[in-house]
Amino acid sequence: MAEAKIKRFTDRKVVVTGATRGIGLAIAQAFHAEGAYVIGTGTGESGTGFCDEHFRADFTDLDQIHICADFIRQAEPDVLVNNAGINKVGPFVEIDPEDFRRIQQVNVFAPFSLCQAVIPSMKRKGWGRIVNLSSIWGKISKEYRAPYSASKFALDGMTLALAAEHAADGILANCVAPGFIDTELTRQVLGDEQIQRIVATVPARRMGSIEEIAHFVVWLGGPENTYLTGQNIAIDGGFSRV
Repeated sequence: MAEAKIKRFTDRKVVVTGATRGIGLAIAQAFHAEGAYVIGTGTGESGTGFCDEHFRADFTDLDQIHICADFIRQAEPDVLVNNAGINKVGPFVEIDPEDFRRIQQVNVFAPFSLCQAVIPSMKRKGWGRIVNLSSIWGKISKEYRAPYSASKFALDGMTLALAAEHAADGILANCVAPGFIDTELTRQVLGDEQIQRIVATVPARRMGSIEEIAHFVVWLGGPENTYLTGQNIAIDGGFSRV
């Protein structure tokens, strides 16, 4: 009889924010498939079959960020994946200051709060992995993306400082910066014609898949990653390098 495959995350607890759709759902699924106990967050009442627990949290509400951080502090996860985020594009001079503030709250302050919540238990255990989902617009930028780029560049800077401070404690922290990824939302927003124009600018001549992002996040959060920390790694088919 063939031996059962050893799952890499058996007895590990993983938190994935924004785990109900798109990249976050794929990440939750990938960790679950490797035996992890997955806690997912989302703005809705119910989670997915890939999450062992679902915590309802809308990070546009400051109080809910604090409540979620308290919950995660008690959960003491081994891996934290900050995936939840929001975006709004528009001309710089027309940006509503409240929209700018809200984007920073969801994309920077929420990950900051959750990172603060998990570090004490990770430090005590001498092992922890933090993966923050950035964007290619946190490595390069373009017009109409000032609030979003500001948030993702800030997330990278925070992750780097955190990594420098806690690598010696066994806590490795990195950013993953997806490029143009083939999600249901992407297809709804852009449409086929605009997607074809975008794909023509990507050296790989295609969009990435949510599974490609998820598999790399799992590697960063797993036991194979023993030395990679403080990085902001683009998965973009070469787009940001040419």
